[in-house]
Amino acid sequence: MDIRKVKKLIELLEESGIDELEIKEGEESVRISRHSKTPAQQYYAPAPMSAPVAAPVAAAAPVAAAPAAPAAPVLNGTVARSPMVGTFYRKSSPGSPSFVEVGQSVKKGDTLCIVEAMKMMNHIEAETSGVIESILAEDGQPVEYDQPLFTIV
Repeated sequence: MDIRKVKKLIELLEESGIDELEIKEGEESVRISRHSKTPAQQYYAPAPMSAPVAAPVAAAAPVAAAPAAPAAPVLNGTVARSPMVGTFYRKSSPGSPSFVEVGQSVKKGDTLCIVEAMKMMNHIEAETSGVIESILAEDGQPVEYDQPLFTIV
């Protein structure tokens, strides 16, 4: 194989970002690789194996029960959930008052908050009328899809 072809193949390998290139022309072949190992070591050498070691047997001891995970809070009334992944905002701008506060009455369709997703400000509206019982997300923090944001009773 011509050395100019080999040099050209090396250039193609460097430009493309691939790790290995193998070309066969008749009985001639060339393999160019970015790896430091030779192909025989890389593909055909078996991985070193160690003999299994028996684990020491420990005396049986009573196992303490794992502490129970804290129970999820019981959410009363209607739960307003995030319809998307994004950033939760209680206000339309930093200097503005919050859309709603705990104890405030809301009507169906009132704006509760904004969830910013992909530079789009999505106004989240109340699905029912009632009183804001709790605000479950922190202003300016990320929220997940279907994450509870407010409870309305």
